[in-house]
Amino acid sequence: MSFFETLETLFGTRDLYEVLRLTKTASESEVKRAYRKKSLEVHPDRATEADKAQATEKFQYLSRVYTVLSDQDKRALYDESGEIDDDVAVQERDWAAYWRLLFQKITVEDIAEFEKDYKGSEEEVNDVKSAYLDYEGDMDAILENVLCATIDDVERFREIIEERISEEDLPTFPAFKKEGKKKKKARKLKAQKEAAEAEELAIELGLKESDDSLKQMITKRQSDRQGAMDDMIAGLEAKYCKPKKQKTSKGKKK
Repeated sequence: MSFFETLETLFGTRDLYEVLRLTKTASESEVKRAYRKKSLEVHPDRATEADKAQATEKFQYLSRVYTVLSDQDKRALYDESGEIDDDVAVQERDWAAYWRLLFQKITVEDIAEFEKDYKGSEEEVNDVKSAYLDYEGDMDAILENVLCATIDDVERFREIIEERISEEDLPTFPAFKKEGKKKKKARKLKAQKEAAEAEELAIELGLKESDDSLKQMITKRQSDRQGAMDDMIAGLEAKYCKPKKQKTSKGKKK
C-alpha cells in the first residue's frame, strides 16, 4: 500500500491535518502540541502486547505526518499539491529515538509546576467542556480525559459544567444530570484501589512519602488513562528539533 493508503487504514483519513485534528491554518506550536498529544496516545509503550504491532505502526506513520507538517518546505508542497516528499513516505528510521530528540525529559518538578498552572486555568475549563461534549456528560470519562484530573476534581468539574449549562453554553446530558449513587460509589472505590496500588509501587520504588506528584503519576499510569499523565506531559513545553531539509518528490494524496 502507498503511504496515504496505509494512513487511511490506520487513522481513517488521508488528510495529514485530520490525523492531528488540525486545520490548515494551524501554527507551528499548534502542530507541535497536537503531535505530542497524539503521539502519546498511540505510543507503543501504552499498548498491550496484542496491540503493540499496530500501535508501533501508527506511531511511525504519525511521526512521518509530523515531519511533513513541521517542515515549512514539506508542508508547503503538501498544501499546494497534496504530495509529500518521497523520502518521508519510504524512509525507515528509529522513530522512537526521533521522538526523544524532539522532547526533553520531563521531571517531577516540571509536572508539578504544570499542574499548578493548569488547574483553574481557561485551558482546563475548555478541556472540561470538550470532554463533557465528547462523552455526553459521563463524569468517569471526563476525569479520564482531562489533564491532571483526579476524583478530588469531580465537584469542581460539576460546578464548571453546571455554570456553563445555566449560561446555555453547554447542553444538558442525562448521564450528567442523573448520575446515580451506584456509579459515584464505584468511581470512589476505583480511585481508592488505584491509590493503594500506587502506594505499594511507591514503596517498591523507594519513593519518599511526601512525593505526591510522582505517586499521582504512578496511579494514572497504572490505570492507563487516555488523557491522564502522559497527555499532561504532552502539554509541557518541549525542545524542537527540526529535520534536515530533503529533496521533494511525489506521494500522491487521494
